[in-house]
Formats: sequence, C-alpha cells, structure tokens
Amino acid sequence: MKKIIVTGILGQDGANMAEYLLQDPDNKVFGMMRRSSVPNFTNTVNFKDHKNFEFVFGDLGDEVSLDNLVQRIKPDYFINFAANSFVGVSWDMPLQVMDANAVGVLRCLEALRKFKHDCRFYSAGSSEEWGDVDYSPQDIVHPIKPRSPYGASKAAARHLVKVYRESHDMYAVHGILFNHEGTKRGEEFVTRKITKGVARIKGELEEQISIDSPTPIELGNIYAKRDWSDSEDFVKGVWLMLNQEQPKDYILSSGETHTIKEFIELAFNAAGIKGEWQGEGIQEKYVYKGSGVAHDLVVINEKFYRPAEVDLLLGDSTPIREELGWKPEVSFDKLVEKMVNFDIEIERGKS
Repeated sequence: MKKIIVTGILGQDGANMAEYLLQDPDNKVFGMMRRSSVPNFTNTVNFKDHKNFEFVFGDLGDEVSLDNLVQRIKPDYFINFAANSFVGVSWDMPLQVMDANAVGVLRCLEALRKFKHDCRFYSAGSSEEWGDVDYSPQDIVHPIKPRSPYGASKAAARHLVKVYRESHDMYAVHGILFNHEGTKRGEEFVTRKITKGVARIKGELEEQISIDSPTPIELGNIYAKRDWSDSEDFVKGVWLMLNQEQPKDYILSSGETHTIKEFIELAFNAAGIKGEWQGEGIQEKYVYKGSGVAHDLVVINEKFYRPAEVDLLLGDSTPIREELGWKPEVSFDKLVEKMVNFDIEIERGKS
C-alpha cells in the first residue's frame, strides 16, 4: 500500500487531492493539519471516515513535527498544499508568508532528505511567480518576476525544489498551478466571494427582504485577466507529475484567459439574474433592473486594489498535455455555474 502525506488537508486542493487518491484502494492517505482550537472540517466530509484516511498533526513552521511525522509514517509520497495562499494578505504579513510558503517547503525537503530520501515530493507553485510577464502564454522558462510577497515566496520554493532535486538526487517536483477554483475554495478568494455573493443576492431578491436589498458585492480590479480551471482537474495532473519516470516541473493551466468582470457576468447569469454595467473607473458598477427597481449588484471599492497588480496571467500547459496526457475537463463556464449552484443550495439551506 502506498503511504501518502497530504498537507493543507482542510483546504481546497488538499481535500480534492485526498478525495481523488482514495478512489484507489491501494492508497493510504495521511491528511496533515495544524493543531487548532476550531478546525473546519467542511471540505473533508466526503472522506474523513474512509478506512484508508487518517488525520495527522504537523506544522510547516515546526521542523521537529515534520521530522517526527516522516520518521513515523515513512511516506512514499509527500504532497504539499499547505500555504498562506491569499495574495492580498501577503503585503500585510510578508514574513509569515515567506516562512510558510518557502521555508516551510525547505523544512519538508530536509525532513525527507534525512529520513525518507526516496519519497516523492510535490510542491505547489503559482502563476504569481511570473508576476510582470514578458510574453503570453507563460511557459516554464519564462523569467521569474513576482509582484507580491506571495509570488516571491512561491518562486523561492521553486528554486529550493530544484536545488534539492539536483544536489541530493531527490524526486522533487514543483507544479506551477494557474488559478483554480471549485466548491471547496475559501471565501476570502475573489471567485468564491463572487459566487457566495450572487447566491445571497438571489435569495434577497426572491424574498424582497427590504427596500434597500440586496447588499452589493464590493470588489477591486475587475479587469485583471486570469487563466482559470477546476481544482479537481489539477489534482489529477499533480498525481501524474509524481508518477513519471524522472522528476520534472510542469505547468497546469486551461490555456484561456478571462477577466473578473466576465466571471461576474457568468455568475449572475447562472443564477438567473440579468444585470448591466454602468459608469467607469471607481464608479463602475453592475446593476439589476428587475421589477422596474434598480439595485446595485457589484460596486468597486478601492480598498480591494492590490499595491501592485498582475494584469495578465495565461499558462502554456502544452508539455504536460503532450508528455503525460493531462488535460482539463471542466470549462470556465461550467466551473462558474457549478460554484454558483453549490452556493445557492447552501443559501437555501439557511432558510
């Protein structure tokens, strides 16, 4: 039986990875989590009681806990999704972000080097590593020019993986993941903020709670272009990376780019709410005019602008498609629709 440690088990990618791996009865998954007084197990409900799954405690900030975990489990695979992954927060707490996302990866690599050298290691990278892009689509050799502490931390992790792979002959790969979403995405991310807001607004409009409803969704830069995919597609690509003959870094992406503005329009359309854009710049807003009454659905708030924005990210995933046979299965439209429908069901369950 293959023993697999998955960090970040309570988050979107860790949970989706575990769920995918447990489809194979030959896999034993150890979901690593930090000790917390109020852990949120929402994303693990589909597998937390599976006979081949076990929660384990560990912390990327604690070298001893990682050493002990590796010595006890002796994993065949170590898949690291644990991170401080909210780009906007990284300007407020850059040291913590660098420690979690870069030094944390170094602690994992050191634990494996010392106690389980033949374990296969995966580090989750990010398209934010490229930052101020020179050309599109971005390929694996594109210059690294991050524009946020988060992007810099992921770029540092990428270099560390390469160093340990080449210097210590370890099977270590860094998969560069472009934007990926799903129903397990945290509410602090703009996509989930939108879909949950749409679900709430749909309920408010249907119930006509008050003359002032609905409360609009407040966003920052809606013209940023991103390459979005479904997280459930990406975890399949991660597993392919870990099971090739020789370790090699790859990009996972859809190869399409869409603005946040497009995401907003699709989300409201999926909920059956028709709106129109009005105004320009900071005054731009998305307005609903049903029943002869105008309501603001989305408004711009400058506090959500980043200190330095990455305007366009578009990934070239040709190598993993041609060499490992991976391809995304869920389209952008279907991804947005899936997320909105999920959040509408949650909203209805509250009433």
